[in-house]
Amino acid sequence: MIDTRLKTFLTLCDIMNYRQTAEKLNMTQPAVTQHIHYLENLYGCKLFIYDRRSLKMTPEAEILKKYAENVLYQENKLKTELERKDGVSLTVGATKTVGEYVIAEHISRFLEEPKNSICVKIENTDKLIAALSEGEIDFALIEGFFDRSRYSSRLYREEPFVGLCGKGHPFANRTVSLDDIRNENLILREEGSGTRKILEQLLYEHNHSFADFKRITTVSSFGLITKLLEKNNCITFAYRAVKGGNNALAEFRVDGFSVSREFNYVYLDTPFSQYAVEYFDSCK
Repeated sequence: MIDTRLKTFLTLCDIMNYRQTAEKLNMTQPAVTQHIHYLENLYGCKLFIYDRRSLKMTPEAEILKKYAENVLYQENKLKTELERKDGVSLTVGATKTVGEYVIAEHISRFLEEPKNSICVKIENTDKLIAALSEGEIDFALIEGFFDRSRYSSRLYREEPFVGLCGKGHPFANRTVSLDDIRNENLILREEGSGTRKILEQLLYEHNHSFADFKRITTVSSFGLITKLLEKNNCITFAYRAVKGGNNALAEFRVDGFSVSREFNYVYLDTPFSQYAVEYFDSCK
């Protein structure tokens, strides 16, 4: 069983506030402090420091956090394995493009084994990384950026990142300039989404930002985004898989933008995580 002091430590790492950590764990603030002091004495290092009244993690705390996350995940899997009779049971996360447009057939093949079961959580990248760290999922299928120093990863597939619009839009099937797109109503996913971060990085590489656009609309649902695109009065950037077989949509290219991105398995460095990824991947 994972030491409750490690759970306190992980909660403090996420919240970075002693009082709020105590409230979340239904503890007193002195009790939280005692748990952290115990771990500092046990491992012979300082875990948190204050920098201008802001709580900061030390490098040693970063190491302990990675270890504690792995231990928590392994404990959760032990409970699941003890309750399970047969088959493989997975809880996985997927970013919205992957979850809604890419992995349906893969999951169907996984479920061809009658005793297998799966729970799929579709969220943006930031929320999936948090769920992974808290041991809530076995692995995540993520589009775009993540911290490769903290998590293990394996390529799922590569996918072109393209401009999308309605088939009647003036941009349809054309190559346009960066100046052209700045005058359009650009639809973005919410903060924390992989596609938003990729477009932000592409613009930055060309000395531009979202602030340069005449109009921006934020929508978290790809289903709604595609419906809006069909009206021919807005554009977005997404993976080609989002268009799929939708004949009401068209691609366009921006001069100087030529990019594909990886869809990756992202997981904790534990034996079961590796097994879960390898088993699921074998079902392609």
